[in-house]
Amino acid sequence: MINAVPHPLAASMTTDHHSAYLARAVAALTPEGRQRVDDLLDQLAGAAGGRERLARFAHDRRAEADLGRVTEGTGDPEPLLTADEIQALTVGFRTIRDEEPRDDVADWANAVLALLDDEAARRHMR
Repeated sequence: MINAVPHPLAASMTTDHHSAYLARAVAALTPEGRQRVDDLLDQLAGAAGGRERLARFAHDRRAEADLGRVTEGTGDPEPLLTADEIQALTVGFRTIRDEEPRDDVADWANAVLALLDDEAARRHMR
């Protein structure tokens, strides 16, 4: 049995409603879905244009997809995303969710969106 551990982005959230959803979506990725996620995240990392937090976000999501489970990371906490970074990621993941023909990949993108929505709400409440 895979023990779901808190998602690195979710670890900073005061209320995390969606880590379990992401864990299920990552576990449900087929081998083809994992490859598609890797390709999409490579594009995201390339589009990050040297923005370290966005590139790290893409790297961490890729590691999850490759492992087939959500992990805690390496002990180095993921830097908080800025509101602009959250917005940019939200636009990208909405596009993936809405246009992706693979159901497993679209569900994964939707799970990432749920975490981004939680993070945006948490930042707004500060």
